[in-house]
Amino acid sequence: MLSRQSGLFGLFSGLTLALAACDAHGEEDYDPLRFVTQGTQLIATGEIDSRSPQAFTKALQMAPDTKMLVLQYVPGSLDDEANLKLARAVRDSGLATFVPKDGLVASGGTDLFLAGVTRTAVAGACLGVHSWSGGPDFPLATDLPHDDEEHEKYLIYYNAMGIPEAFYWFTLKAAPAEGMHWMSAAEINTYQMTTEPMAAAVRSTRRCEERS
Repeated sequence: MLSRQSGLFGLFSGLTLALAACDAHGEEDYDPLRFVTQGTQLIATGEIDSRSPQAFTKALQMAPDTKMLVLQYVPGSLDDEANLKLARAVRDSGLATFVPKDGLVASGGTDLFLAGVTRTAVAGACLGVHSWSGGPDFPLATDLPHDDEEHEKYLIYYNAMGIPEAFYWFTLKAAPAEGMHWMSAAEINTYQMTTEPMAAAVRSTRRCEERS
């Protein structure tokens, strides 16, 4: 899990609506995914958990004119099933996704970005990928044969989002589960992560690591 970093798309003016995917009476050792409305944008920060799909649905109900999901800082997911459910809800809602120049998505956050009907990442944005692990008693993803059923839910998801299957296999080799690979503009374009080619930019792995 990556630690939380502050810096929320500048300072918001006017009244905003904040919805957190957390229990009002509980305390978490992570920052759950939170949505803040700003005009027709929904700004997302925090880690995806089992309550995130419901929080997203509630946010859209209260801001029905939303057109874009801005992923300011979404460093990962604690629940892959919930993340895939959330991502499909984003696609079904017809939203665009956007990572600003000071934004960061990684792991499950990157998968969420891919749910956008249109997807834009500004030069300077950090998009991280890595392999996954099912825990100490489960084989590593890279140890499983390509036809293993554990890969299927991810392959089905990427296919539904129009992302080439090669992207999934790339993520498994790009970095181990406990590491992170920060995508270059060339890699982003190769795997069609954005719907318009991303302009070439100098990738700063250190800057992304410091931001994560």
